[in-house]
Amino acid sequence: MAIPIPADVRQLLDAPNYAHLTTLRADGSPRNWVVWVGLEDDHILVCTSDAIWKAKDMRRDPRVALSVTDMANPYRMAAIQGRVAEVRPDEGCKYMDPISVKYTGAPFPSRGPDRVCFVLAVETAAARTLAFVHNPGDSHVRVSDNTAEANTIGA
Repeated sequence: MAIPIPADVRQLLDAPNYAHLTTLRADGSPRNWVVWVGLEDDHILVCTSDAIWKAKDMRRDPRVALSVTDMANPYRMAAIQGRVAEVRPDEGCKYMDPISVKYTGAPFPSRGPDRVCFVLAVETAAARTLAFVHNPGDSHVRVSDNTAEANTIGA
């Protein structure tokens, strides 16, 4: 049964944060996608081409899960479960353009009869913030010549 999107989850979805959509393959195994999302009332919008596996998966099995992480604080996140409530044609990107503008500042460049918008009803949703500070330090790993070597910036 669909529920209203909680305010703390809505904040994460309203911002230009990347979401991770999980769909189910025909054999029941999960498949993950990084997606842009939009909101319409208490529904989440995910637009894509009907030729992409995520569209095929969602048409066959409407159950989905999403996670979203705050780009400004990766320890602030939400987990969502739901299902496809509706599939809308989006040839002219009526639904995709506002989402694209949210993430890139420009309308979506690819249009066509294969464009669709999946309207997701939320069944469970919760946000949480862990008490960590994102500070990976000055070290990073550089891959060169097929070997990984740790380097310290400024050393």
